Parts: sequence; structure tokens; C-alpha cells
Amino acid sequence: MSTLQTIHDVPVMMCAAEGEVIGGEGDVLDLIGNASYQGAQWVVIPAERFDEAFFQLRTRVAGGIVQKFANYRMALVVLGDISRHTEVSSALRDFVRECNRGRQTWFLTDIEELRERLKG
Repeated sequence: MSTLQTIHDVPVMMCAAEGEVIGGEGDVLDLIGNASYQGAQWVVIPAERFDEAFFQLRTRVAGGIVQKFANYRMALVVLGDISRHTEVSSALRDFVRECNRGRQTWFLTDIEELRERLKG
């Protein structure tokens, strides 16, 4: 289940916390297609929807999913507290920091942080 919202004139598809686990690139194709059809520029997916492999960079799951969003010119927000993953992985910490510098993929803790980022 997902809903389209507008935040600071930006169409954002908000995915529900409940739903299929996202474990690879194939799992996001329907989300990207649906978001594109609805005119969204960003897709917000709760962190708990992602399989554990997403947060282990050596599996290349995160890279594949991020690349899939980029290929379809759709921006991605991973929303929620992922500190238990970043505390044990400096590579993931670096990946998150790099992503958050750009305008393609953000790792944010809550909706308020998203509102602030979309303001600018």
C-alpha cells in the first residue's frame, strides 16, 4: 500500500511499513512503475521493509536498488532509524553519508527531516 503526498510542491509516494520485504532490484520495479504512473518524484520506503542484506554492502543489494531508482530517474528515501546497521559498518556509514549529499537517494530518520530536505 502506498499513498501519493505533496510535500513543498514535490510529489512523494509514501510506502506503508507493512508489505512485501524488499530484497533486491526486482522487488522495487513495481514501486518505481507505480510511482512514475502517479507522477511522483520521490519514493519513501520505511527501512524495516528492506531485507537485512540491503544494509550489508558486500551483498550489493543496496547498490543494485539505488541504481535501479537512478536508471528510472526516480529518487529514493530510506526512512527510519538504521543506526544498528551503521554502528557496525563503517562502509555503510560512508555510503549513507555520500547518498545524503546528493539528490538521488537519502537515508532519513523521519518525515520531518524529509520535509526539511525538500524545502530547499
